[in-house]
Amino acid sequence: MKRLLTATAAVALMAGAAGAEDIKIGVILGFTGPLESITPAMGQGAELAMQEVTDSGKLLDGSTVTSVRGDSTCVDAAAATAAAERLVTTDQVNAIMGADCSGVTGAILANVAVPNGIVMVSPSATSPALSTAEDNGLFFRTAPSDARQGEIVRDILKERGITSIALTYTNNDYGKGLAESIQRNFEEAGGTVTISAAHEDGKADYSAEVGSLASAGGDVLVVAGYIDQGGSGIVRNALDTGAFSTFYFPDGMVGEKLNENFGAEINGSYGALPGTDSPGAAKFQELATAAGFDGTGAFAPESYDAAALIMLAMQAAGSSASGDLAGKVMDVANAPGTEIYPGELAKGLELLAAGEDIDYVGASAVELIGPGESAGNYREIEFVDGKYETVKFH
Repeated sequence: MKRLLTATAAVALMAGAAGAEDIKIGVILGFTGPLESITPAMGQGAELAMQEVTDSGKLLDGSTVTSVRGDSTCVDAAAATAAAERLVTTDQVNAIMGADCSGVTGAILANVAVPNGIVMVSPSATSPALSTAEDNGLFFRTAPSDARQGEIVRDILKERGITSIALTYTNNDYGKGLAESIQRNFEEAGGTVTISAAHEDGKADYSAEVGSLASAGGDVLVVAGYIDQGGSGIVRNALDTGAFSTFYFPDGMVGEKLNENFGAEINGSYGALPGTDSPGAAKFQELATAAGFDGTGAFAPESYDAAALIMLAMQAAGSSASGDLAGKVMDVANAPGTEIYPGELAKGLELLAAGEDIDYVGASAVELIGPGESAGNYREIEFVDGKYETVKFH
Protein backbone atom coordinates (compact mmCIF):
# COMPACT_ATOMS: atom_id res chain seq x y z
CA MET A 1 0.00 0.00 0.00
CA LYS A 2 1.32 3.39 -0.92
CA ARG A 3 1.08 6.41 1.28
CA LEU A 4 1.67 10.12 0.93
CA LEU A 5 5.11 11.41 1.74
CA THR A 6 5.65 12.31 5.36
CA ALA A 7 6.30 15.91 6.23
CA THR A 8 9.95 15.09 6.78
CA ALA A 9 10.29 13.48 3.36
CA ALA A 10 8.46 16.36 1.71
CA VAL A 11 10.85 18.85 3.28
CA ALA A 12 13.77 16.75 2.09
CA LEU A 13 12.39 16.79 -1.42
CA MET A 14 11.91 20.53 -1.42
CA ALA A 15 15.40 21.11 -0.15
CA GLY A 16 16.93 18.46 -2.37
CA ALA A 17 19.67 16.15 -1.16
CA ALA A 18 22.00 18.95 -0.09
CA GLY A 19 21.37 20.63 -3.41
CA ALA A 20 21.81 19.24 -6.89
CA GLU A 21 24.06 16.20 -7.16
CA ASP A 22 25.81 14.25 -9.86
CA ILE A 23 24.18 10.94 -9.07
CA LYS A 24 25.97 7.85 -10.35
CA ILE A 25 24.20 4.60 -11.22
CA GLY A 26 26.26 1.53 -11.98
CA VAL A 27 25.30 -0.43 -15.10
CA ILE A 28 26.82 -3.87 -14.69
CA LEU A 29 26.06 -6.25 -17.53
CA GLY A 30 27.82 -8.92 -19.57
CA PHE A 31 29.42 -6.64 -22.14
CA THR A 32 31.66 -9.64 -22.83
CA GLY A 33 30.57 -13.26 -22.53
CA PRO A 34 27.71 -15.51 -23.64
CA LEU A 35 25.09 -12.74 -23.88
CA GLU A 36 27.26 -10.01 -25.35
CA SER A 37 25.11 -9.68 -28.47
CA ILE A 38 21.99 -8.61 -26.52
CA THR A 39 23.79 -6.60 -23.82
CA PRO A 40 24.40 -3.37 -25.79
CA ALA A 41 20.68 -2.63 -26.11
CA MET A 42 20.22 -3.39 -22.42
CA GLY A 43 22.85 -0.85 -21.45
CA GLN A 44 21.42 1.69 -23.86
CA GLY A 45 17.94 1.11 -22.49
CA ALA A 46 19.03 1.92 -18.94
CA GLU A 47 21.03 4.93 -20.07
CA LEU A 48 18.08 6.21 -22.10
CA ALA A 49 16.10 6.51 -18.87
CA MET A 50 19.02 8.23 -17.13
CA GLN A 51 19.36 10.77 -19.92
CA GLU A 52 15.62 11.42 -19.87
CA VAL A 53 15.73 12.18 -16.15
CA THR A 54 18.86 14.34 -16.43
CA ASP A 55 17.35 16.35 -19.28
CA SER A 56 14.17 16.92 -17.25
CA GLY A 57 16.00 18.64 -14.39
CA LYS A 58 13.26 17.34 -12.08
CA LEU A 59 15.20 14.85 -9.93
CA LEU A 60 16.21 16.01 -6.45
CA ASP A 61 16.62 19.73 -7.02
CA GLY A 62 17.99 19.39 -10.55
CA SER A 63 20.42 16.53 -10.00
CA THR A 64 22.03 14.87 -13.00
CA VAL A 65 22.45 11.11 -13.46
CA THR A 66 25.57 9.50 -14.88
CA SER A 67 25.96 5.89 -15.96
CA VAL A 68 29.11 4.06 -14.86
CA ARG A 69 29.51 0.75 -16.68
CA GLY A 70 31.01 -2.46 -15.36
CA ASP A 71 31.43 -5.81 -17.10
CA SER A 72 29.79 -8.73 -15.29
CA THR A 73 30.99 -11.18 -17.99
CA CYS A 74 27.68 -12.97 -17.24
CA VAL A 75 29.49 -16.09 -16.02
CA ASP A 76 32.64 -15.20 -14.02
CA ALA A 77 31.53 -14.50 -10.45
CA ALA A 78 34.99 -13.31 -9.34
CA ALA A 79 35.29 -10.85 -12.22
CA ALA A 80 31.74 -9.62 -11.69
CA THR A 81 32.34 -9.12 -7.97
CA ALA A 82 35.54 -7.19 -8.68
CA ALA A 83 33.75 -4.98 -11.21
CA ALA A 84 30.95 -4.26 -8.75
CA GLU A 85 33.43 -3.47 -5.97
CA ARG A 86 35.08 -0.89 -8.24
CA LEU A 87 31.70 0.68 -8.97
CA VAL A 88 30.90 0.97 -5.28
CA THR A 89 34.27 1.85 -3.74
CA THR A 90 36.04 3.76 -6.50
CA ASP A 91 33.20 5.23 -8.55
CA GLN A 92 30.89 5.53 -5.53
CA VAL A 93 27.70 4.71 -7.37
CA ASN A 94 24.43 5.34 -5.56
CA ALA A 95 22.78 2.16 -6.87
CA ILE A 96 23.29 -0.60 -9.43
CA MET A 97 21.23 -1.40 -12.52
CA GLY A 98 22.09 -5.08 -12.96
CA ALA A 99 23.53 -7.53 -12.98
CA ASP A 100 22.29 -9.66 -15.85
CA CYS A 101 22.95 -13.38 -15.47
CA SER A 102 21.72 -15.05 -12.30
CA GLY A 103 24.98 -16.49 -10.97
CA VAL A 104 26.94 -13.25 -11.12
CA THR A 105 23.94 -11.33 -9.80
CA GLY A 106 23.83 -13.53 -6.73
CA ALA A 107 27.57 -13.12 -6.22
CA ILE A 108 27.41 -9.33 -6.44
CA LEU A 109 24.39 -9.22 -4.16
CA ALA A 110 26.05 -11.31 -1.44
CA ASN A 111 29.58 -9.94 -1.72
CA VAL A 112 29.10 -6.29 -2.62
CA ALA A 113 25.54 -4.97 -2.48
CA VAL A 114 24.47 -6.31 0.91
CA PRO A 115 27.75 -5.53 2.74
CA ASN A 116 27.73 -1.99 1.35
CA GLY A 117 23.97 -1.36 1.53
CA ILE A 118 23.61 -0.78 -2.23
CA VAL A 119 20.31 -1.22 -4.07
CA MET A 120 20.40 -3.54 -7.11
CA VAL A 121 17.65 -3.74 -9.72
CA SER A 122 18.32 -6.49 -12.26
CA PRO A 123 16.60 -6.46 -15.64
CA SER A 124 17.33 -10.10 -16.50
CA ALA A 125 18.50 -12.31 -13.61
CA THR A 126 15.75 -14.92 -13.54
CA SER A 127 16.89 -17.75 -11.25
CA PRO A 128 14.16 -18.77 -8.78
CA ALA A 129 16.87 -18.98 -6.10
CA LEU A 130 17.12 -15.18 -6.10
CA SER A 131 13.56 -14.96 -4.77
CA THR A 132 14.76 -16.19 -1.39
CA ALA A 133 18.27 -14.74 -1.35
CA GLU A 134 19.31 -12.78 1.75
CA ASP A 135 19.13 -9.25 0.40
CA ASN A 136 18.23 -6.97 3.32
CA GLY A 137 15.51 -5.48 1.11
CA LEU A 138 18.06 -4.21 -1.42
CA PHE A 139 17.42 -6.47 -4.43
CA PHE A 140 14.69 -6.10 -7.05
CA ARG A 141 14.21 -7.33 -10.62
CA THR A 142 12.06 -6.21 -13.50
CA ALA A 143 12.32 -9.63 -15.18
CA PRO A 144 10.12 -12.47 -13.92
CA SER A 145 11.54 -15.48 -12.13
CA ASP A 146 12.08 -18.67 -14.12
CA ALA A 147 9.48 -20.22 -11.86
CA ARG A 148 7.09 -18.22 -14.03
CA GLN A 149 8.96 -18.96 -17.26
CA GLY A 150 8.54 -22.69 -16.64
CA GLU A 151 4.78 -22.18 -16.65
CA ILE A 152 4.97 -20.24 -19.92
CA VAL A 153 7.08 -22.95 -21.59
CA ARG A 154 4.56 -25.55 -20.47
CA ASP A 155 1.62 -23.55 -21.81
CA ILE A 156 3.21 -22.91 -25.20
CA LEU A 157 4.27 -26.53 -25.68
CA LYS A 158 0.85 -27.88 -24.68
CA GLU A 159 -0.95 -25.39 -26.93
CA ARG A 160 1.12 -26.71 -29.82
CA GLY A 161 0.30 -30.32 -29.02
CA ILE A 162 3.79 -31.28 -27.86
CA THR A 163 3.80 -34.36 -25.62
CA SER A 164 7.53 -35.06 -25.26
CA ILE A 165 10.66 -32.91 -25.13
CA ALA A 166 14.40 -33.32 -24.79
CA LEU A 167 15.89 -30.63 -22.57
CA THR A 168 19.43 -29.26 -22.44
CA TYR A 169 20.59 -26.43 -20.21
CA THR A 170 23.71 -24.40 -19.55
CA ASN A 171 25.44 -25.70 -16.45
CA ASN A 172 24.97 -22.74 -14.09
CA ASP A 173 22.38 -21.22 -11.76
CA TYR A 174 20.26 -19.87 -14.60
CA GLY A 175 20.24 -23.09 -16.59
CA LYS A 176 19.63 -25.37 -13.64
CA GLY A 177 16.80 -23.30 -12.21
CA LEU A 178 15.07 -22.91 -15.55
CA ALA A 179 15.45 -26.58 -16.48
CA GLU A 180 13.98 -27.67 -13.16
CA SER A 181 11.03 -25.32 -13.61
CA ILE A 182 10.38 -26.47 -17.19
CA GLN A 183 10.58 -30.16 -16.31
CA ARG A 184 8.35 -29.86 -13.25
CA ASN A 185 5.66 -27.86 -15.01
CA PHE A 186 5.67 -29.94 -18.20
CA GLU A 187 5.51 -33.26 -16.36
CA GLU A 188 2.76 -32.04 -14.03
CA ALA A 189 0.75 -31.22 -17.16
CA GLY A 190 1.19 -34.79 -18.45
CA GLY A 191 4.16 -34.24 -20.74
CA THR A 192 7.29 -36.38 -20.92
CA VAL A 193 10.84 -35.09 -20.54
CA THR A 194 12.95 -37.76 -22.24
CA ILE A 195 16.23 -36.33 -20.95
CA SER A 196 17.40 -33.27 -19.02
CA ALA A 197 21.12 -32.80 -19.55
CA ALA A 198 23.54 -30.00 -18.80
CA HIS A 199 26.01 -28.64 -21.34
CA GLU A 200 29.14 -26.60 -20.71
CA ASP A 201 29.72 -23.30 -22.48
CA GLY A 202 32.88 -22.62 -24.47
CA LYS A 203 33.24 -25.97 -26.21
CA ALA A 204 34.11 -26.34 -29.88
CA ASP A 205 32.22 -29.61 -30.30
CA TYR A 206 28.83 -30.61 -28.92
CA SER A 207 28.44 -33.89 -30.77
CA ALA A 208 28.49 -35.99 -27.58
CA GLU A 209 25.79 -33.88 -25.93
CA VAL A 210 23.60 -33.88 -29.03
CA GLY A 211 24.12 -37.62 -29.43
CA SER A 212 22.68 -38.23 -25.96
CA LEU A 213 19.77 -35.88 -26.63
CA ALA A 214 19.02 -37.58 -29.96
CA SER A 215 19.11 -41.03 -28.39
CA ALA A 216 16.52 -39.97 -25.82
CA GLY A 217 14.32 -38.44 -28.51
CA GLY A 218 11.45 -36.00 -28.20
CA ASP A 219 9.14 -33.92 -30.36
CA VAL A 220 11.13 -30.75 -29.64
CA LEU A 221 14.56 -29.90 -28.25
CA VAL A 222 14.33 -27.22 -25.56
CA VAL A 223 17.62 -25.30 -25.40
CA ALA A 224 17.91 -23.43 -22.09
CA GLY A 225 21.29 -21.93 -22.94
CA TYR A 226 23.01 -18.78 -24.12
CA ILE A 227 22.73 -17.43 -27.63
CA ASP A 228 26.42 -16.48 -27.87
CA GLN A 229 27.71 -19.69 -26.35
CA GLY A 230 26.86 -23.38 -25.93
CA GLY A 231 23.18 -22.97 -26.76
CA SER A 232 23.96 -22.03 -30.33
CA GLY A 233 26.59 -24.77 -30.47
CA ILE A 234 23.98 -27.36 -29.51
CA VAL A 235 21.56 -26.11 -32.15
CA ARG A 236 24.21 -26.08 -34.86
CA ASN A 237 25.24 -29.68 -34.17
CA ALA A 238 21.63 -30.84 -33.94
CA LEU A 239 20.86 -29.32 -37.33
CA ASP A 240 24.01 -30.62 -38.97
CA THR A 241 23.39 -34.18 -37.78
CA GLY A 242 19.63 -34.14 -38.29
CA ALA A 243 19.10 -34.93 -34.61
CA PHE A 244 16.34 -32.33 -34.23
CA SER A 245 14.62 -29.95 -36.61
CA THR A 246 12.35 -28.08 -34.19
CA PHE A 247 13.55 -26.17 -31.15
CA TYR A 248 12.07 -24.25 -28.24
CA PHE A 249 14.09 -21.18 -27.22
CA PRO A 250 13.78 -19.68 -23.73
CA ASP A 251 14.81 -16.07 -23.05
CA GLY A 252 18.59 -16.54 -22.99
CA MET A 253 18.49 -17.78 -26.59
CA VAL A 254 16.34 -15.08 -28.17
CA GLY A 255 18.02 -12.21 -29.99
CA GLU A 256 19.01 -10.97 -33.42
CA LYS A 257 22.03 -13.28 -33.24
CA LEU A 258 19.65 -16.23 -33.46
CA ASN A 259 18.42 -14.97 -36.83
CA GLU A 260 22.00 -14.48 -38.00
CA ASN A 261 23.17 -17.88 -36.84
CA PHE A 262 20.39 -20.05 -38.23
CA GLY A 263 17.81 -18.14 -40.27
CA ALA A 264 15.53 -20.38 -42.32
CA GLU A 265 17.18 -23.51 -40.93
CA ILE A 266 14.97 -23.24 -37.87
CA ASN A 267 11.71 -22.17 -39.50
CA GLY A 268 8.88 -23.51 -37.39
CA SER A 269 10.84 -23.33 -34.16
CA TYR A 270 9.54 -21.08 -31.42
CA GLY A 271 10.07 -19.76 -27.91
CA ALA A 272 9.39 -16.84 -25.60
CA LEU A 273 11.05 -13.99 -23.75
CA PRO A 274 9.74 -11.38 -21.32
CA GLY A 275 7.62 -8.86 -23.18
CA THR A 276 4.26 -7.17 -23.36
CA ASP A 277 1.95 -5.52 -25.86
CA SER A 278 1.22 -2.67 -23.47
CA PRO A 279 1.21 0.97 -24.64
CA GLY A 280 4.48 1.42 -22.77
CA ALA A 281 6.22 -1.21 -24.88
CA ALA A 282 5.33 0.59 -28.09
CA LYS A 283 6.40 3.94 -26.68
CA PHE A 284 9.73 2.53 -25.54
CA GLN A 285 10.39 1.13 -29.00
CA GLU A 286 9.78 4.58 -30.48
CA LEU A 287 12.19 6.17 -28.02
CA ALA A 288 14.81 3.49 -28.60
CA THR A 289 14.59 3.85 -32.37
CA ALA A 290 15.05 7.60 -32.06
CA ALA A 291 18.08 6.94 -29.85
CA GLY A 292 19.58 4.57 -32.41
CA PHE A 293 19.12 1.12 -30.91
CA ASP A 294 16.68 -1.80 -31.10
CA GLY A 295 14.07 -1.53 -28.37
CA THR A 296 12.62 -4.93 -29.18
CA GLY A 297 15.74 -6.77 -28.02
CA ALA A 298 15.60 -9.13 -25.06
CA PHE A 299 15.60 -7.30 -21.72
CA ALA A 300 16.13 -3.83 -23.22
CA PRO A 301 12.69 -2.65 -21.98
CA GLU A 302 13.34 -4.21 -18.57
CA SER A 303 16.65 -2.34 -18.40
CA TYR A 304 14.95 1.01 -19.02
CA ASP A 305 12.46 0.14 -16.31
CA ALA A 306 15.13 -0.96 -13.83
CA ALA A 307 16.94 2.37 -14.12
CA ALA A 308 13.67 4.31 -14.03
CA LEU A 309 12.57 2.61 -10.81
CA ILE A 310 15.84 3.51 -9.11
CA MET A 311 15.49 7.19 -9.97
CA LEU A 312 11.78 7.41 -9.17
CA ALA A 313 12.44 5.73 -5.82
CA MET A 314 15.11 8.35 -5.12
CA GLN A 315 12.57 11.07 -5.73
CA ALA A 316 9.98 9.37 -3.52
CA ALA A 317 12.55 9.06 -0.74
CA GLY A 318 13.88 12.57 -1.15
CA SER A 319 17.36 11.07 -1.21
CA SER A 320 19.80 9.42 -3.59
CA ALA A 321 21.12 7.12 -0.87
CA SER A 322 20.41 3.41 -1.35
CA GLY A 323 19.40 3.04 2.28
CA ASP A 324 16.63 5.56 1.72
CA LEU A 325 15.41 4.65 -1.77
CA ALA A 326 15.21 0.88 -1.14
CA GLY A 327 11.97 1.25 0.80
CA LYS A 328 10.31 3.19 -2.02
CA VAL A 329 10.89 0.89 -5.02
CA MET A 330 7.79 -1.22 -4.46
CA ASP A 331 5.72 1.91 -3.84
CA VAL A 332 6.55 3.63 -7.10
CA ALA A 333 6.26 0.39 -9.09
CA ASN A 334 2.73 -0.53 -8.09
CA ALA A 335 -0.79 0.91 -7.79
CA PRO A 336 -2.35 3.08 -6.61
CA GLY A 337 -1.27 6.22 -8.36
CA THR A 338 -0.99 7.93 -11.72
CA GLU A 339 0.31 5.54 -14.37
CA ILE A 340 3.71 6.50 -15.77
CA TYR A 341 5.05 5.28 -19.13
CA PRO A 342 8.36 5.63 -21.00
CA GLY A 343 8.95 9.23 -21.94
CA GLU A 344 6.96 10.38 -18.90
CA LEU A 345 9.64 10.19 -16.23
CA ALA A 346 9.56 13.98 -15.74
CA LYS A 347 5.84 13.72 -15.04
CA GLY A 348 6.46 11.00 -12.49
CA LEU A 349 9.16 13.02 -10.78
CA GLU A 350 6.90 16.07 -10.59
CA LEU A 351 4.03 14.08 -9.07
CA LEU A 352 6.29 12.53 -6.46
CA ALA A 353 7.75 15.94 -5.58
CA ALA A 354 4.18 17.12 -4.98
CA GLY A 355 3.58 14.24 -2.57
CA GLU A 356 1.36 12.26 -4.94
CA ASP A 357 1.41 8.55 -5.73
CA ILE A 358 2.53 7.07 -9.03
CA ASP A 359 2.14 3.61 -10.54
CA TYR A 360 5.14 3.08 -12.80
CA VAL A 361 3.96 0.88 -15.68
CA GLY A 362 6.97 1.55 -17.87
CA ALA A 363 8.06 -0.39 -20.92
CA SER A 364 7.36 -3.86 -19.54
CA ALA A 365 4.06 -3.35 -17.68
CA VAL A 366 5.90 -3.36 -14.37
CA GLU A 367 4.18 -4.94 -11.41
CA LEU A 368 6.42 -6.06 -8.57
CA ILE A 369 5.27 -8.90 -6.34
CA GLY A 370 6.57 -10.86 -3.37
CA PRO A 371 10.30 -10.33 -2.94
CA GLY A 372 10.47 -7.39 -5.35
CA GLU A 373 10.25 -9.22 -8.66
CA SER A 374 8.14 -8.90 -11.81
CA ALA A 375 4.81 -10.70 -11.98
CA GLY A 376 5.78 -11.75 -15.49
CA ASN A 377 4.60 -11.00 -19.03
CA TYR A 378 5.97 -12.96 -22.00
CA ARG A 379 6.20 -12.52 -25.76
CA GLU A 380 5.89 -15.75 -27.76
CA ILE A 381 7.97 -15.84 -30.94
CA GLU A 382 8.13 -18.18 -33.94
CA PHE A 383 10.57 -18.50 -36.82
CA VAL A 384 9.02 -17.67 -40.20
CA ASP A 385 10.95 -16.95 -43.40
CA GLY A 386 14.31 -17.04 -41.66
CA LYS A 387 13.64 -14.74 -38.72
CA TYR A 388 11.52 -14.73 -35.63
CA GLU A 389 8.36 -12.74 -35.23
CA THR A 390 5.95 -12.17 -32.36
CA VAL A 391 2.87 -14.37 -32.52
CA LYS A 392 1.26 -13.99 -29.10
CA PHE A 393 1.55 -12.51 -25.62
CA HIS A 394 1.13 -14.35 -22.33
